[in-house]
Amino acid sequence: MSRIGKTPVSIPAGVTVTVDKNNIVTVKGKNGTLYQKINSDGISLEINEAQVLVKCATNQKRHKSMHGLYRQLIHNMCEGVSVGFKKELLLHGVGFRAKIQGQLLELLLGYSHPIMFLLPDEVKATVQSERGQDDRLVLTCHDKQLLGQVAAKIRSFRKPSAYLSKHKRHRGVRYSDEFLRTKAGKTASK
Repeated sequence: MSRIGKTPVSIPAGVTVTVDKNNIVTVKGKNGTLYQKINSDGISLEINEAQVLVKCATNQKRHKSMHGLYRQLIHNMCEGVSVGFKKELLLHGVGFRAKIQGQLLELLLGYSHPIMFLLPDEVKATVQSERGQDDRLVLTCHDKQLLGQVAAKIRSFRKPSAYLSKHKRHRGVRYSDEFLRTKAGKTASK
């Protein structure tokens, strides 16, 4: 069985976990409510007052892989509705700016036009800008999967390049904890 799947998921204070007859797990907390359908017939849940155990019926490869997956999804749901998740993006480049008006994010990323991106209702965004520093876009949400998708979409508008020269190095949108290496370009022929 999966080592991750064997570990019980602790339920934080103020969070309730329920499973209905259609195998839909519902996790409610102060930040919201999340749902996850368990599609595998070999996976079952045992809910105590303080923890959730994910059980695997057989040792088939498919069931063992789903065992760890569903345990981690339930863990992320419990953490999200109680604490929440946060991603930080840096806008590195001359004139790169971000503005937020409600749920509408306006990005100036060196193109001839601004990029308008409508954030989902669950995702909250703030922009931190200091003089002489890159703009920092902070995204928060209780759903880890949705937060990752939104952050990846924003990053895809202007990915940093590893081949640009020193004065333009790594210009673009990147995660605050992302490490980028500079690569050598093509050399001139003989």
